[in-house]
Amino acid sequence: MSIVLTGSIAFDYLMSFPGYFKDHILPEHLESISLSFLVDEMVKRPGGVAANIAYTLGLLCEKPHLVGTAGVDFNDYRQMLEEAGVDTAGVKIIKDKFTASFFANTDQSNAQIASFYAGAMANAGEITIKDLGLSKDDLVMISPNAPDAMIQYALECQELGIPYIFDPSQQVVRLDEEGLKKGITGAHALFANEYEFELIQKHSKLSADEIMDCVEFAVITLGEKGSRIYADGKLIGEVPTFPPAQIKDPTGVGDAFRAGFLKGYMNGFDLLLCAQMGALAATYCLEEMGTQTHCYCMKDFVTRFRTEFDDKSALDKLLQGA
Repeated sequence: MSIVLTGSIAFDYLMSFPGYFKDHILPEHLESISLSFLVDEMVKRPGGVAANIAYTLGLLCEKPHLVGTAGVDFNDYRQMLEEAGVDTAGVKIIKDKFTASFFANTDQSNAQIASFYAGAMANAGEITIKDLGLSKDDLVMISPNAPDAMIQYALECQELGIPYIFDPSQQVVRLDEEGLKKGITGAHALFANEYEFELIQKHSKLSADEIMDCVEFAVITLGEKGSRIYADGKLIGEVPTFPPAQIKDPTGVGDAFRAGFLKGYMNGFDLLLCAQMGALAATYCLEEMGTQTHCYCMKDFVTRFRTEFDDKSALDKLLQGA
């Protein structure tokens, strides 16, 4: 099974605010809100949902295929991803644009206010799944991207019979009812956080049960409460978060979770074990500043995993040849 990751490729501009956003928001004046936060520091780091997932999968000894659009400033980023084990042949360079950019301001409670500039990502529809030479044994991840491209990829996967995971995430608010239904009803699986899942129901006009009946499995992440896993329309269990040694930055934690989950899924592990792997991968990201600064080897991952979870020796498979 090959894993193809479609979605955003971006640069992250991460800022830290030495206070609490909630102290400066007046609920009775939301209609005229106007705020500016003086931050202590800012760093520029590589990011983007698909690229973040790809990076962590590379750490986990996979060779994911990254498919997306980037700008003329992508050369150094491409080299870094390839050194991490990512196949970037599917990245199309848009010659007259810069790579997409994510601007995130995080306060002392880890609350975030963020903005996203599409840049080259707006051209993602110029890529077609039909040109990738995939088979029914492969798996496509449809992550946040240009909204039209996300639905295009879903319909192409349906036409080709290629299973895909639908992960609309922050683009739920940009997808209309018809688009969401098209993406969900043909999907192999669904990923969303708890709030996004409520938005999906609202905007698609599908109930939770109707959504669950569309997919073979669904993963709903719950922030610090962990994740909830469904299969064949039924809740099969909840997985807690993996205790962090320190908390530095929540940006990209959900992407790392997805990578850890996919690593387990590609190796045929049961869904709860996959979610436990996702939990640890997420914690590694949480412990560092940025979405692609965590680093570990497979032996370290398995050893740490077993301090909290019992894999019944299943993860020994991952150590072979690692």
